[in-house]
Amino acid sequence: MSAPLRLLAVHAHPDDESSKGAATMARYVAEGMDVLVCTLTGGERGSILNPKMDRPDILENIAEVRRLEMERAREILGVQQRFMGFVDSGLPEDESEPLPEGCFAVQPLEVASAPLVAAVREFRPHVIITYDDDGGYPHPDHIMTNRVSVEAFEAAGDPDRYPEAGEPWQPLKLYYHMGFTKDRFEALHEAMTSRGIGSPYEDWISRWEDRPQKWAVTTRVPCGDYFEARDEALLAHATQVDPDGFFFVCPRDLQREIWPTEDYHLARSLVDVELPEDDLFTGIHADTVSPACH
Repeated sequence: MSAPLRLLAVHAHPDDESSKGAATMARYVAEGMDVLVCTLTGGERGSILNPKMDRPDILENIAEVRRLEMERAREILGVQQRFMGFVDSGLPEDESEPLPEGCFAVQPLEVASAPLVAAVREFRPHVIITYDDDGGYPHPDHIMTNRVSVEAFEAAGDPDRYPEAGEPWQPLKLYYHMGFTKDRFEALHEAMTSRGIGSPYEDWISRWEDRPQKWAVTTRVPCGDYFEARDEALLAHATQVDPDGFFFVCPRDLQREIWPTEDYHLARSLVDVELPEDDLFTGIHADTVSPACH
């Protein structure tokens, strides 16, 4: 039997894996693929976003609480997961405010990338998914996550780079998450409104900056059958997600009808592909040989 295909998802904080690409990961796990989530920070500086969890005992132990939440989400999705060991940078209220000393986003690129390069070489993924170069939204840890993901993709196969990080392995495709697009939210808004369901998206859409989408959606992965797992994993991050909040207003059946995919931009590919795609592994087989180096 050939080895399974392998997918690596790189995220900034615990909970990001459940709000971005979770149904995709659950689908691939169900189909027998190996999926690893690398979480770059512990989320120590994240705000408590669920009023029911905003208690002194939670706040005092937030790092451990978020680790336990991550473990529960990992179990729900069926993925493997590793923390890369960096400290959450927080989200400054003022852009001019300096980031905390020693946090993830202020690390030199090679320092921030080294644990991920080692994880790539050990896990040997065929595909990596991460954020675009704006971080999906401009949190300093998300922007840094893009930088280290690109660095790992480009360096892990080169034996002359990060020589202490293990035997070289070259991933074959790199994708950016494209889940929060205006097209998707307009489609869901129109569907909810036409059915007489109150939509939470109208104000958000009205304030959307009128500018071209930077990255085109190249790949739509059908995964509507795994929206329940996605939502259950997201709810496992109880400090970060209000069960009565934005994420859960649109009925899942309506989501499956109107937008049953999770969407991506193919940022790098070392295999021939024909766009658009409906599978992150298009062009890759389990016995595809990774190029040894650049």
